[in-house]
Amino acid sequence: MLIKNQIYETVITDYTTEGQGVAHIEGCAVFVPNAVAGERVNLRITLVRKTWAAGKITEILEKSPHRVNRACPVAKLCGGCTFWHMDYAEECRLKAERVKNCLNCIGGENLEEVPILAAPACEGYRNKAQYPVARKNGKAYAGFFKEGTHEVVQMDRCRILPEETDRVKSIVIDYVNKHNVPVYDESTHRGLLRHIYVRRGAVSGQILVCLVVNGDGLPKLPALIEALKTVPGFTTLVLSVNTKKGNAVLGDKFVTLYGPGYIEDTLCGLNFRLSARSFYQVNHAQAQRLYETAIAMAGITKDDLVLDLYCGVGTITLAMASAAGRVIGVEVVPQAIEDAKDNARRNGIENAEFFCADAGAAALDLEQKGIRPDIITVDPPRKGLNGDAIEAIARMSPKRLVYVSCDPATLARDVALLKERGFRVEKVTAADLFPRCSHIETVVLLSKGEVDSKKIRVEFSLEDMDMSEFQDGTTYPQIKAYVLEHSGLKVSSLYISQVKRKCGLDVGKNYNLPKSEDARQAPTCPPGKENAIREALQYFGMI
Repeated sequence: MLIKNQIYETVITDYTTEGQGVAHIEGCAVFVPNAVAGERVNLRITLVRKTWAAGKITEILEKSPHRVNRACPVAKLCGGCTFWHMDYAEECRLKAERVKNCLNCIGGENLEEVPILAAPACEGYRNKAQYPVARKNGKAYAGFFKEGTHEVVQMDRCRILPEETDRVKSIVIDYVNKHNVPVYDESTHRGLLRHIYVRRGAVSGQILVCLVVNGDGLPKLPALIEALKTVPGFTTLVLSVNTKKGNAVLGDKFVTLYGPGYIEDTLCGLNFRLSARSFYQVNHAQAQRLYETAIAMAGITKDDLVLDLYCGVGTITLAMASAAGRVIGVEVVPQAIEDAKDNARRNGIENAEFFCADAGAAALDLEQKGIRPDIITVDPPRKGLNGDAIEAIARMSPKRLVYVSCDPATLARDVALLKERGFRVEKVTAADLFPRCSHIETVVLLSKGEVDSKKIRVEFSLEDMDMSEFQDGTTYPQIKAYVLEHSGLKVSSLYISQVKRKCGLDVGKNYNLPKSEDARQAPTCPPGKENAIREALQYFGMI
């Protein structure tokens, strides 16, 4: 049994998925931050559990050739950049190894190696930052949360961000201190300024600044705007109102204070409009390579119908449009869909259609209507695909499925589930979009081999389809999810339909309506739930 605070001599043999070093002492796995495999070290045990322990290096006895000197003075405190202590070659090796191990151990594959697209630059690549704001000794400051805490680490310069981004942060903090703007305190839920959000177009150089506030506005804004104008590329200032407790950064209400409220950027030869809520890969150069790889794997022809689930602002969808006969994008965030439609218009793309819905529900609906895409692409959030999406994809039986993932573990889980439904893995490529950080992107090509002879082409238009399930681009599951997240209440489809009818909205013909004309036989939506549903309908722009 290991003893806490005892110092042991050992060798670092491996890494965790998060990039911590792993040593084995007296048969116990010890997790060691800032370690490099192959190093012999003295470490102090800081935590002991039944099957594992944690330790901290006190002395490096034999240094790995992959160890490098830290270039960031707050790296140990911040914890955002996991790999500042090793060279980039070793970082890429362990990231590729992580993808391989997940697909082999969880996905049931037998991969010998996984190729990785290394990044051309490890500094200044990140085009988005979200700085929490804090106050200490009467002075406001901004930085990033210390790993595992909500303690803000003050920093003047973050090496993975462009200099302009940190300059914006400094200007806003100077403004806060000069005008005594109250800083938000999450322990008391008091104060005004919560986060400084900055997004920069890698090609356009345009900068969007979004200030997240626990209130309705900020004082002395003209002075702030004039100061921000000194930053090259500053284009627009937006206020995001977030008066809710919790970890969500952005609020539901956005007010444009200066400029158009969005910026533009170019990716894969296309122009995209980006708002504060738009999903857009943070590493432009690597996103371009990732999407090019995905498109090449898809093998699209002019006869193909492509379905892109989790399409965001339509980056992959529109990049595939020129090669395809028709593309359909599905995304659950209403603002992202509006941006996607606008992006199609501004690029003159006429064979792309977008609608707002939960990916799983939309895929099931399309499958039930007999729509059979030739190619399906998915780029889900970290939690991966839901069960409905997997079942619908399997029944649609596309020629090829291209899965873009930001989490190797959930990717491997979904690959195993898809293999149970007849798919097989054809190609795997990792792409490092987050140098010095622990995350890794992966693109996987899956196929079912020979196309099902029963598969038929169905000509259709989304305008001609019965889209009552997606009233005003919003599904019942979306409304339920919004209500649960923002009020903690669970609501039924019946209650939603009752409130929609009160608001003069069409509820469609297939919803869970009362079985009798006598309304007394059906439960009536309670006032509290009705108010929560109305709030959701307002949020989605339905009333």
